[in-house]
This record gives sequence, C-alpha cells and structure tokens, in this order.
Amino acid sequence: MRVLKLGALALAMGFAMSASAQGLPKLADKPTYKVGFAQTESNNPWRIAETQSMKDAANTCHWDLVYTDAASSASKQVADVESMIAQKVDVIVLAPREEKPLIPAVMKAKKAGIPVILIDRNVDQSVAKAGRDYVTFIGSDFIDQGRRVGEWLVKTTGGKGTIVELEGTTGSSPANDRKKGFDDVVKAQPGMKIVASQSGDFERDKGRQVMQTLLQAHPDVTAVYAHNDEMALGAIAALEAAGKKPGQDVIVVSIDGTKDGLVAIDNGKLGASVQSSPFFGPISCDTIKNYAKGQAIPAWVKVSDKFYEKSNAKENMANGF
Repeated sequence: MRVLKLGALALAMGFAMSASAQGLPKLADKPTYKVGFAQTESNNPWRIAETQSMKDAANTCHWDLVYTDAASSASKQVADVESMIAQKVDVIVLAPREEKPLIPAVMKAKKAGIPVILIDRNVDQSVAKAGRDYVTFIGSDFIDQGRRVGEWLVKTTGGKGTIVELEGTTGSSPANDRKKGFDDVVKAQPGMKIVASQSGDFERDKGRQVMQTLLQAHPDVTAVYAHNDEMALGAIAALEAAGKKPGQDVIVVSIDGTKDGLVAIDNGKLGASVQSSPFFGPISCDTIKNYAKGQAIPAWVKVSDKFYEKSNAKENMANGF
C-alpha cells in the first residue's frame, strides 16, 4: 500500500509539474480571471453562437472578459492578441483564423507568461505544439467530420457522383482537415470524382456566388460538399436559381448542424450535416480551472459531434443555433 501511495503521489506531482516542465506559463488558482477571447469574425450563426457561449461562460465563471473580433483578418487577430498581452490578461482563449499567421501571437503570449487555449481551430502543429507552446486545442475532429459526410454520400449514391466542393477559409484547420477527410473517401470510389474545389470562405453569399460560377463550368454536377452549412445554403440557392432541385437533381452535404441547416435537411434540400459544436464556453471554463489547479490537460480536448440526416433532423432542431 505504501508503494502505491508513493506512486500516486509521484504521479500527482508529475501532473502538477507538467506545465512548468514543458515551459508553459503557470496560472494562479484564484476565484476570477481576466480572460481574453480573440474571435475570428461574426459573419455567420456558428460564430455568433460561439461568442455568446463565451460571454455566458464569463458570467457563470466570473471572468472579466476582454473580447475582440478580428473581422475576418488574420493580421487584425494578431494585433488583438498583442493588445490582450499589453492589457496583462491572465489567459487567452483564441480561435485562430488561419493555421500559420497566428503562431507568432501564440509565441508572444507564451513569452509574456500568459497561457493560451485554442478553440475550434488549431495552428500548424509542425511549428507550435499543444503542451509546449500553448495549453491545449479544444475542438472537433475535422478530418472525421469530412470522412463521415463522405461515407454518407457514398452510401446514398451507391458510390457514383460528379462532385463540387466548397471549401472553407483558405489556410484554416477546419478547411484543410474537412477537405482531407472527405477527399480521401471519394478517392477510394472509382465512380466518384471531385471536378471542382474552391473556397467560399465559410460564408453563405460567397458559397452562392462560387456555386453559381462553378455550375456554369460543370452543369452536370450531381453532388455538392460544402465545408459548412452556410455555404451549403448558398449553394442550394444557386442550384435553385439554375432550375435544379437540391435533394433530387443534386445532393448537398455539409458540416455544422445549424438551425437553418437542420430545417433544410427536414425540407429535403440538404442531405446531411455533421454537427460541429460552437458551445466552447463551459469547456473553456473547466479547462482553465483544471489547468490552474495543476491538473494534466490533454493536448487535444476532443469534442464529440452528432450526425444529422432526414431521420433525426426534426427531433434535433433544439440543438441548432
């Protein structure tokens, strides 16, 4: 028993020392924190829901929240983080717009002794690593999201299709990974081909415009894969304007699980969507508390995602945002 107790004590000490051993800034265990939240933009329901979740957490967790909106600019987001460092926040929660441009900001925060938690999007792991340069990444498995949508499309079409892909923000981790997950599934199907792939920047109207243009070059398209519901809804509008019937002439699939997306699934216009939860407030609160107490934080706090299709869309409307 004595050996077991000593072993447990050593393990606990190892956990408590994990931050300093890796060179991460420490965080004092106290009732309230000055928390910086650097948002990428507020141009779609997903981002708005994420911001609200963080503001709600600020109330329940007794944070003094310093909130910024980068307005779709990576350079502004870097400046936002630098401003938070100058304001001497206790911790920074960052949703990095792109994988590479935000790395210098993460490193500056570390040098200033401020721990950083990444949510919903990651940075380039070959340059900056969780557990060494920032505390953790809290988010979904974007590759798995793309894979699940791809497998549903294969099953639904019998492995046949001429596909247009609407990508998210160029250089962002969800766009990179959602593309990989889906494309890998399609490549394994001889009867399926992605004939065009272009960024719609996760925006509904850009998705509509891009789809409108791609339809002119590929009028024979039978399926559309959009990296989020907003672009999918834009694509549906473009298809209808071109006289095509989404859900019949062209199958559309996407990711996010927004309320509008669920309605489109229930109406038969959107085939399926993998949920990507924007509700990071509570889990960010818990992660900050646990880190301050010296608990071991995994490099990736994985968020589990539901899958929505016609059979369960209506009953899950309350989960939309």
